[in-house]
Amino acid sequence: MSLRSALDRLLGRSEPSSPAPSGGGGRAAAVAHLEEFVRTRVGVEAYVEPPNAQTPSTVLLVATTGEWTRRRVPDERTGFEVARSLGVPVYNVRFTGYPQRMRDWNSAQRQERKGR
Repeated sequence: MSLRSALDRLLGRSEPSSPAPSGGGGRAAAVAHLEEFVRTRVGVEAYVEPPNAQTPSTVLLVATTGEWTRRRVPDERTGFEVARSLGVPVYNVRFTGYPQRMRDWNSAQRQERKGR
């Protein structure tokens, strides 16, 4: 099974060749985005975030530079499965917290925006 097929299955598409369910275009875009992020960055790790009052569960990918991206997943279990399918280490953010390199990257981005 290809990585794309595995991710499609994990994100709710029973058959990769079947038409996407409602919102499936968003799923395909999310999968493509996560794959691209992992492929084009070094040392990517995943952090699964629990749902809260405003958002469902998410998977957060963080590169060694601190650059990050986040995408929604149906539930935490799926977040772990997606990360494993991408071949990256995966952590539960409730237990590990966010990596310092991500906070440093966010601070640097804020400073850069202020300097413009």
